[in-house]
Amino acid sequence: MGNRLSKIYTRTGDDGSTGLGDGSRVPKDSPRVAAYGTVDELNSTIGMVLACDGLPDEVREALTQVQHELFDLGGELCIPGMVMIEESDIARLEQVLDRFNDPLPALKDFILPGGGMAAASCHLARTVCRRAEREVVALGREEKVRPQAPRYLNRLSDLLFVLCRVLARASGHGEALWQHERRRKPAPAAD
Repeated sequence: MGNRLSKIYTRTGDDGSTGLGDGSRVPKDSPRVAAYGTVDELNSTIGMVLACDGLPDEVREALTQVQHELFDLGGELCIPGMVMIEESDIARLEQVLDRFNDPLPALKDFILPGGGMAAASCHLARTVCRRAEREVVALGREEKVRPQAPRYLNRLSDLLFVLCRVLARASGHGEALWQHERRRKPAPAAD
Protein backbone atom coordinates (compact mmCIF):
# COMPACT_ATOMS: atom_id res chain seq x y z
CA MET A 1 0.00 0.00 0.00
CA GLY A 2 2.98 2.34 0.33
CA ASN A 3 2.02 5.84 1.38
CA ARG A 4 -1.52 5.43 0.21
CA LEU A 5 -2.99 5.94 3.70
CA SER A 6 -0.58 8.58 4.92
CA LYS A 7 -3.41 11.11 5.05
CA ILE A 8 -6.67 9.81 6.52
CA TYR A 9 -9.07 12.56 5.52
CA THR A 10 -9.39 13.74 1.93
CA ARG A 11 -12.67 15.70 2.04
CA THR A 12 -13.65 14.05 -1.26
CA GLY A 13 -16.55 12.26 0.43
CA ASP A 14 -18.05 15.38 1.93
CA ASP A 15 -20.55 15.47 -0.93
CA GLY A 16 -21.97 12.05 0.00
CA SER A 17 -19.96 10.07 -2.53
CA THR A 18 -17.11 7.63 -2.13
CA GLY A 19 -14.46 6.21 -4.41
CA LEU A 20 -14.49 2.57 -5.44
CA GLY A 21 -11.29 0.64 -5.94
CA ASP A 22 -11.44 1.21 -9.71
CA GLY A 23 -11.48 4.99 -9.23
CA SER A 24 -15.17 5.52 -10.00
CA ARG A 25 -17.33 7.41 -7.52
CA VAL A 26 -20.71 6.28 -6.21
CA PRO A 27 -23.14 7.52 -3.54
CA LYS A 28 -22.19 6.35 -0.04
CA ASP A 29 -25.59 4.68 0.28
CA SER A 30 -25.29 2.71 -2.96
CA PRO A 31 -25.95 -1.06 -2.79
CA ARG A 32 -22.28 -1.74 -3.56
CA VAL A 33 -21.06 0.36 -0.64
CA ALA A 34 -23.70 -1.18 1.62
CA ALA A 35 -22.48 -4.66 0.62
CA TYR A 36 -18.77 -4.15 1.19
CA GLY A 37 -19.45 -1.98 4.23
CA THR A 38 -21.44 -4.78 5.86
CA VAL A 39 -18.67 -7.25 5.01
CA ASP A 40 -16.29 -4.87 6.81
CA GLU A 41 -18.67 -4.75 9.78
CA LEU A 42 -18.75 -8.55 9.78
CA ASN A 43 -14.97 -8.65 9.85
CA SER A 44 -15.03 -6.32 12.86
CA THR A 45 -17.50 -8.51 14.73
CA ILE A 46 -15.29 -11.52 14.09
CA GLY A 47 -12.48 -9.44 15.56
CA MET A 48 -14.61 -9.11 18.69
CA VAL A 49 -14.87 -12.90 18.89
CA LEU A 50 -11.10 -13.18 18.47
CA ALA A 51 -10.59 -10.67 21.30
CA CYS A 52 -12.38 -12.96 23.78
CA ASP A 53 -10.26 -14.73 26.37
CA GLY A 54 -9.94 -18.51 26.34
CA LEU A 55 -10.79 -19.00 22.67
CA PRO A 56 -9.79 -22.51 21.53
CA ASP A 57 -6.76 -22.39 19.23
CA GLU A 58 -8.53 -24.19 16.37
CA VAL A 59 -11.38 -21.64 16.48
CA ARG A 60 -8.91 -18.75 16.54
CA GLU A 61 -7.09 -20.23 13.55
CA ALA A 62 -10.31 -20.72 11.55
CA LEU A 63 -11.62 -17.21 12.27
CA THR A 64 -8.30 -15.55 11.48
CA GLN A 65 -8.35 -17.22 8.05
CA VAL A 66 -11.95 -16.03 7.62
CA GLN A 67 -10.91 -12.45 8.41
CA HIS A 68 -8.37 -12.54 5.57
CA GLU A 69 -10.97 -13.94 3.19
CA LEU A 70 -13.50 -11.29 4.23
CA PHE A 71 -10.93 -8.63 3.42
CA ASP A 72 -10.58 -10.30 0.00
CA LEU A 73 -14.36 -10.34 -0.42
CA GLY A 74 -14.58 -6.67 0.51
CA GLY A 75 -11.97 -5.93 -2.16
CA GLU A 76 -13.91 -7.94 -4.73
CA LEU A 77 -17.06 -5.97 -3.93
CA CYS A 78 -15.23 -2.62 -3.88
CA ILE A 79 -13.56 -3.15 -7.26
CA PRO A 80 -16.14 -4.10 -9.89
CA GLY A 81 -14.85 -7.03 -11.93
CA MET A 82 -12.25 -8.09 -9.32
CA VAL A 83 -12.05 -11.82 -8.58
CA MET A 84 -10.87 -12.78 -5.08
CA ILE A 85 -13.19 -15.40 -3.58
CA GLU A 86 -12.79 -18.79 -5.24
CA GLU A 87 -14.65 -22.09 -5.09
CA SER A 88 -11.76 -23.42 -3.01
CA ASP A 89 -12.54 -20.84 -0.29
CA ILE A 90 -16.12 -22.11 -0.09
CA ALA A 91 -14.96 -25.74 -0.06
CA ARG A 92 -12.51 -24.93 2.76
CA LEU A 93 -15.32 -23.37 4.80
CA GLU A 94 -17.38 -26.52 4.32
CA GLN A 95 -14.50 -28.71 5.50
CA VAL A 96 -13.93 -26.54 8.58
CA LEU A 97 -17.66 -26.50 9.30
CA ASP A 98 -17.88 -30.30 9.09
CA ARG A 99 -14.85 -30.71 11.35
CA PHE A 100 -16.42 -28.55 14.07
CA ASN A 101 -19.97 -29.85 13.61
CA ASP A 102 -19.34 -33.61 13.52
CA PRO A 103 -18.65 -34.04 17.27
CA LEU A 104 -21.64 -31.90 18.32
CA PRO A 105 -24.91 -33.55 19.34
CA ALA A 106 -27.81 -33.18 16.92
CA LEU A 107 -29.98 -30.13 17.52
CA LYS A 108 -33.59 -30.67 18.51
CA ASP A 109 -34.43 -27.07 19.47
CA PHE A 110 -33.45 -23.56 18.46
CA ILE A 111 -30.62 -21.95 20.41
CA LEU A 112 -30.88 -18.53 22.02
CA PRO A 113 -27.92 -16.18 21.48
CA GLY A 114 -25.65 -16.35 24.51
CA GLY A 115 -23.51 -19.08 26.02
CA GLY A 116 -20.71 -16.87 27.31
CA MET A 117 -19.00 -13.81 25.85
CA ALA A 118 -17.25 -15.60 22.96
CA ALA A 119 -20.39 -17.49 21.90
CA ALA A 120 -22.57 -14.38 22.21
CA SER A 121 -20.07 -12.38 20.13
CA CYS A 122 -20.10 -15.17 17.56
CA HIS A 123 -23.91 -15.02 17.44
CA LEU A 124 -23.61 -11.29 16.69
CA ALA A 125 -21.12 -12.07 13.90
CA ARG A 126 -23.53 -14.70 12.53
CA THR A 127 -26.38 -12.19 12.28
CA VAL A 128 -24.16 -9.56 10.66
CA CYS A 129 -23.04 -12.26 8.21
CA ARG A 130 -26.67 -12.92 7.26
CA ARG A 131 -27.17 -9.18 6.70
CA ALA A 132 -24.02 -9.02 4.56
CA GLU A 133 -25.40 -11.88 2.49
CA ARG A 134 -28.69 -9.99 2.01
CA GLU A 135 -26.78 -6.86 0.96
CA VAL A 136 -24.73 -8.82 -1.59
CA VAL A 137 -27.89 -10.43 -2.98
CA ALA A 138 -29.50 -6.97 -3.25
CA LEU A 139 -26.42 -5.67 -5.07
CA GLY A 140 -26.65 -8.64 -7.45
CA ARG A 141 -30.12 -7.51 -8.51
CA GLU A 142 -28.67 -4.22 -9.78
CA GLU A 143 -25.11 -5.08 -10.82
CA LYS A 144 -23.11 -8.17 -11.69
CA VAL A 145 -21.96 -10.08 -8.62
CA ARG A 146 -20.12 -13.38 -8.90
CA PRO A 147 -22.12 -16.24 -7.34
CA GLN A 148 -19.17 -17.14 -5.08
CA ALA A 149 -19.72 -13.99 -2.99
CA PRO A 150 -23.19 -14.80 -1.58
CA ARG A 151 -22.34 -18.51 -1.40
CA TYR A 152 -19.26 -17.77 0.69
CA LEU A 153 -21.33 -15.67 3.10
CA ASN A 154 -24.07 -18.29 3.28
CA ARG A 155 -21.56 -20.97 4.19
CA LEU A 156 -19.78 -18.66 6.62
CA SER A 157 -23.02 -17.97 8.52
CA ASP A 158 -23.44 -21.73 8.90
CA LEU A 159 -19.88 -22.04 10.21
CA LEU A 160 -20.44 -19.18 12.65
CA PHE A 161 -23.58 -20.91 13.97
CA VAL A 162 -21.62 -24.10 14.58
CA LEU A 163 -18.83 -22.10 16.24
CA CYS A 164 -21.43 -20.50 18.54
CA ARG A 165 -22.28 -24.00 19.73
CA VAL A 166 -18.63 -24.97 20.09
CA LEU A 167 -17.80 -21.81 22.04
CA ALA A 168 -20.82 -22.11 24.35
CA ARG A 169 -19.72 -25.63 25.26
CA ALA A 170 -16.03 -24.71 25.58
CA SER A 171 -16.85 -21.87 27.98
CA GLY A 172 -18.84 -24.13 30.29
CA HIS A 173 -21.96 -21.98 29.86
CA GLY A 174 -23.60 -24.43 27.49
CA GLU A 175 -26.33 -23.68 24.99
CA ALA A 176 -29.52 -21.90 26.03
CA LEU A 177 -32.38 -23.60 24.23
CA TRP A 178 -35.53 -21.79 23.13
CA GLN A 179 -38.37 -22.91 25.37
CA HIS A 180 -41.16 -23.01 22.83
CA GLU A 181 -43.35 -25.00 25.22
CA ARG A 182 -43.65 -22.01 27.57
CA ARG A 183 -46.37 -20.55 25.29
CA ARG A 184 -48.62 -23.56 25.52
CA LYS A 185 -51.59 -22.79 27.64
CA PRO A 186 -52.96 -25.42 29.96
CA ALA A 187 -56.25 -26.96 28.90
CA PRO A 188 -59.25 -25.22 30.45
CA ALA A 189 -60.56 -26.91 33.56
CA ALA A 190 -63.78 -28.86 33.11
CA ASP A 191 -66.80 -27.28 34.82
